[in-house]
Amino acid sequence: MRLLFAGTPETAVPSLESLLGSRHEVVAVLTRPDAPTGRGRHMEPSPVRRLAEEAGVEVLTPPRPRDPAFLGRLAELAPDACPVVAYGGLIPPAALAVPRHGWINLHFSLLPAWRGAAPVQHAILAGDEVTGACTFRLEQGLDTGPVFGTVTEEIGRTDTSGDLLARLAVDGARLLVATLDGVEEGRVTAVPQPAEGVTHAPKLTTEDARVDWKAPALRIDRQVRACTPAPGAWTTLAGERVKIFPVNPIPGVVDVEPGVIVADRRGLQVGTGSGHTVRLGDVQAQGKKRMAAADWARGVRLPENSRFE
Repeated sequence: MRLLFAGTPETAVPSLESLLGSRHEVVAVLTRPDAPTGRGRHMEPSPVRRLAEEAGVEVLTPPRPRDPAFLGRLAELAPDACPVVAYGGLIPPAALAVPRHGWINLHFSLLPAWRGAAPVQHAILAGDEVTGACTFRLEQGLDTGPVFGTVTEEIGRTDTSGDLLARLAVDGARLLVATLDGVEEGRVTAVPQPAEGVTHAPKLTTEDARVDWKAPALRIDRQVRACTPAPGAWTTLAGERVKIFPVNPIPGVVDVEPGVIVADRRGLQVGTGSGHTVRLGDVQAQGKKRMAAADWARGVRLPENSRFE
């Protein structure tokens, strides 16, 4: 089949790589326009754009997919199907109607669970033990279209959203190619999503990533893992922001108030709202490099009974 692939971030790269190596023809790639990144705010192409250009594939970067010039080019390309992986823009009805097999989206959850922009983060935050990826036909509703196929993935005890998403991106790429093969051969039929079990996964904001030390230790552990690497869990000490990387809940109730930092031979523990502590892993003070919590504490000469706010 002739395909127009739509995707933007690194998680979409395995799918594009797999499609380029498949029996299908990727005639063009739709991706978000170049964006400022890093401290210097230099304009950088998306990871998908870089791969497409290396492969010699036409790249389309309209400000919005409803742009008339893009819609005109889409009609000229006449793709049979448009696979989508984390493109980051709303596909308008005029574009949805062009490919005869529709726009086929790879989503990183088991729909109807976790519809939205951050399904992996919310699965970890909720304490789910199993998640997965699925392919479904895009329609105007948010992740409401009928499902072609699924793969499942266990969520490990220490998985961050970055860890889990990296695995799902690879497994999902295989599922996407298999779905397109099945659609072309008439072997795969999309099945409507059940009405029960719908949950939503809006994008996590910076404020969502602020650690509430009055929360239970397990909740804090999940929050930090869900927010790693983005948007990045954080707290403050004496008004200065400190980024928090994955922590380790310590069993046993101790008499440490929420947010209070306690040093021992193995590093730093912090009190939580459940009476348990969490052991800090790495931290990153504002404007500094990431480092082990114990090294950070020595560097700032952390006073006794210091408390995260």
